Amino acid sequence: MPAHDLQSFVAELERRGWLKRISAPVDPRLEICEITDRVTKSGGPALLFENVAGSRFPLLINAFGTRERMCLALGAASFEEIAERVRHVLRPEVPTTLVQKLKKLPELAQLASLAPRIVKGGVCQEVVHTGDADLFSLPVMKCWPLDGHPELCGGSPAQVASAGVSSVNAGSAASAASPAPSADVGRYITLGAVFTKNPDTGERNIGMYRVQLFEPKLAAMHWHPHHDGARHFRRYQQRGRRMPVAIALGGPAVLPYAATCPLPPGVDECLLAGFLQGRGIDLVPCVSQPEIEAPASAEIVIEGYIDPGEDLVLEGPFGDHTGFYSLPDFFPRLHVTALTHRREPIYPSTIVGRPPQEDYWFGKATERIFLPVLQAIVPDLIDYNLPMFGCFHNCVFVRIKKEYPYQARRVMNAIWGAGQMAFSKIIVVVDEHVDVQNEQEVLFQLCSNVDPRRDILFTDGPLDILDHAAPYCGVGSKMGIDATRKLPGEGQVRQWPPEIEMSREIKDLVSRRWREYGL
Repeated sequence: MPAHDLQSFVAELERRGWLKRISAPVDPRLEICEITDRVTKSGGPALLFENVAGSRFPLLINAFGTRERMCLALGAASFEEIAERVRHVLRPEVPTTLVQKLKKLPELAQLASLAPRIVKGGVCQEVVHTGDADLFSLPVMKCWPLDGHPELCGGSPAQVASAGVSSVNAGSAASAASPAPSADVGRYITLGAVFTKNPDTGERNIGMYRVQLFEPKLAAMHWHPHHDGARHFRRYQQRGRRMPVAIALGGPAVLPYAATCPLPPGVDECLLAGFLQGRGIDLVPCVSQPEIEAPASAEIVIEGYIDPGEDLVLEGPFGDHTGFYSLPDFFPRLHVTALTHRREPIYPSTIVGRPPQEDYWFGKATERIFLPVLQAIVPDLIDYNLPMFGCFHNCVFVRIKKEYPYQARRVMNAIWGAGQMAFSKIIVVVDEHVDVQNEQEVLFQLCSNVDPRRDILFTDGPLDILDHAAPYCGVGSKMGIDATRKLPGEGQVRQWPPEIEMSREIKDLVSRRWREYGL
């Protein structure tokens, strides 16, 4: 079963030898990032920095940086185990007799128990700071050299403003926040679960959005137009009301993953977290923003509000998971009204950048766990792979059982209409015998089976906001590549040769005699 809080998760990591404590003094500005980048890229352990300059709190990073640690956080032996549970929920057997219905009752009761529960208090509020709340008391990291320096990454704030403001940032961007002390420029909260609510329906959302620190009680909330947090912000804009926000650091081990999941709007990530850990998440009303709740077992909770009538603040640049800096833009100001935490909290963090990084395993978990969901939308799909070099949205390999002409194109268009898969820039479709988890095998089929003029489809549509190659922010062209065997009716098709493959009889013979060969 997944750990109910971060401290328990850390203890289990250490018990298994998957965690390294570092007592040497380190600086959260760039130094921790460089250390972690080297460890992550070598498949190394989770790191607990116990002596971070400027803060009395230890910093945990790379906790989810391998398949094994990600599975441990989710309480499963494999991602496929969770996918099978998802498949069972999506396709439940309909009971037809009284006995079958009675057998279903425990399952229904279990599903009902997965909803979040509101409790009166929790360890996240053992220490409460309101008037003396200070974001810089936390060991918040600056990850990359140009983070928070717009003048070093494409121009001055005035030049950025003249380029236009993102649609999510409707409102005035006339002035920026007062700068933080120069040593603290570019520090970001990177693993915070951001809790918001729809003011019209009360529906909860948890998103993982980066938060740039400016002053002890002032930060910038970075969210993209398609994010549910941004949708909630627009609702508060329409109502002319302040928007309560809570940022939870730590808590149930499943929470960071749940916050990153591409769930449909209106689906509470707390329900997914409850499903993953087999019991509902305990939530406690915030001290200064009681309209919003946060996990009772969190290490640290930042409470605050966003005033939609205020000027926006210039946020960024930020070294992102694409391997490039996302450019500065204007985003809402977050005013901190309280900072609560356990008596001895651990501050969880992560870095993003050129893969592989820790976030790769969040994406791989989603790829595997949500396979049944995507198959429900696109039944032709047998398997898919989001290869590491594609940085989640840039490339998708898709495997289908081809039965009729242009089926690959139908699948491409279905994927471009499926939730966040809509942001996929390049889709490669292959036949059912191809292992899409083997990138070289997919590239062999692509180079062998594709006539560029006949087999490449171009279309236009929304793209990831972070795609700097798109001609417009969040909008550009996409490419579908049909690397399947061609059928009559798919344009000019010559006789298709069979692939070279040894007979099963000879393969088995050689396998039996392998030791005889002395190889």
